[in-house]
Amino acid sequence: MVRRTLNIDLNRVEGDLELELDIEDNVVVDARCVGVMYRGFEQIMIGRTPRDAAVITPRVCGICSTAHLYAATLALEQIWQTPVPDNAMRIRSLCLLTESVQNDIRQSFLMFLVDFCHPSYQKHALYADVMSKFEPFKGRHHLEALAHSRDIISVVALFGGQWPHSSYILPGGVVSKPTIRKLIEAKDTVSNLIRWYEHSVTGLPLDRWLTLTHRKELFELLGGHDVFRHSSVGLFTRFARELNLHQLGVGVENMLSYGAISDADSPQNMVFQSGYYRATDGEVHNFDQSLINEHVRHSWFKPYKNGKHPSIGETLPDFQPDSDRYTWAKAPRYGNDVVQTGPMAELLIGGDELIQSLFREEGASTWLRQFSRLRRIGFSLYQMLRLIDALIDNATDEHFIPPDPRSEIDGQGFGLVQAARGGLGHWVSIKDGVVNRYQIITPTAWNASPKDAQGQHGHWEQSLLGLPVEDDTKAPLLIGHIIRSHDPCLVCTVHMLPDRRKIHFGL
Repeated sequence: MVRRTLNIDLNRVEGDLELELDIEDNVVVDARCVGVMYRGFEQIMIGRTPRDAAVITPRVCGICSTAHLYAATLALEQIWQTPVPDNAMRIRSLCLLTESVQNDIRQSFLMFLVDFCHPSYQKHALYADVMSKFEPFKGRHHLEALAHSRDIISVVALFGGQWPHSSYILPGGVVSKPTIRKLIEAKDTVSNLIRWYEHSVTGLPLDRWLTLTHRKELFELLGGHDVFRHSSVGLFTRFARELNLHQLGVGVENMLSYGAISDADSPQNMVFQSGYYRATDGEVHNFDQSLINEHVRHSWFKPYKNGKHPSIGETLPDFQPDSDRYTWAKAPRYGNDVVQTGPMAELLIGGDELIQSLFREEGASTWLRQFSRLRRIGFSLYQMLRLIDALIDNATDEHFIPPDPRSEIDGQGFGLVQAARGGLGHWVSIKDGVVNRYQIITPTAWNASPKDAQGQHGHWEQSLLGLPVEDDTKAPLLIGHIIRSHDPCLVCTVHMLPDRRKIHFGL
């Protein structure tokens, strides 16, 4: 059997991503997901005062800076046992949801759906409709998405002063008071986006969209509701399923969610519960962060045996180009299991009956992953209105309680949030008043992980194994659909690899 290796440099992702695929008999038999840059933020934090995390870690990502700021602050509040006012919790959740919504819109319309405009599909019966809605900088829904994703992020700026890289979340609350003017402006912005979401994205009233509970209902609408059929969701679903994207890109079906949208009553009281879905028994289990560990067997870091929990983890770069190590990404695992995280995992574990029905009857797929992201926007918008109304009703309450300096002691803590791309965690250790260990596990680290010490491929790698590849020049289009459905983010790195022959793909 002749084996050939296909090297792909994938664009329209956050950061730089390479894929190396070994192909035999026109089928992918091995896959390596290559994170080509070294991040280094964990090393930057060592020796600094803990509060520097509020300035430095939001710069980990230009899309999810609020999520990193929130996770870092939660870790410090856990160490220092800092109380947080209800209004601060509401503002934090509102801004995190805002960031997630703008990301879900941009990822869907600017990163994923534009692939359907590729000339390879021009003979498809739906191609003209796809171009009219999704063509870059010309399609109606593409242009609308640009405008609305820009406008919605102003909600974060109302409370944070700027976006991205703001530092308004601090131990003890948030620094900006929720004035009535800000809240009215925020509600108007959210309401305007809901109108667009109902008109163009789903073609359904928000309450009707969110109360769909079964696969049968969805496809009855798709067959008989003309407005829904020609909405972004409807057109995407029809086109994607004709490409068989509902049968491709499965990967591993173990799923992880840290829980989303905290109520003010308790940071543990989530609208969407945390949990771990284990594929072998089909059950959602309680989430236990102590089971998280990271492997570096196939990563360019100083070696250690098996996996380490992030509280004792190491991020010491050790570039070894002439070895079987191939990426700057580590391999996070939940116990011994490879997992995926993201909107599909969040809604499945959190109890969305429609996603549960689709998953139960069809399993995970590229289509369901992207469909879940478009659906999650609706839940996020609904919760944003709920939070704004609660803030209006309690506008005069506290938003910040300055911590007692005597409480800022040494210790270890962690902060977990459900970011736009999935579960995000920060683990912090403070000794002698400064940070002596800092570890971050991003959602993409879970999904894009390399093989671990046991030789298990990461989720993205598994999603490509067995994929038919008859034409190397066309393969990147299908692979792009599969990988982009995860909303990759590899922007947090700084070390480049040597050049080699690659296929560069994009519109």
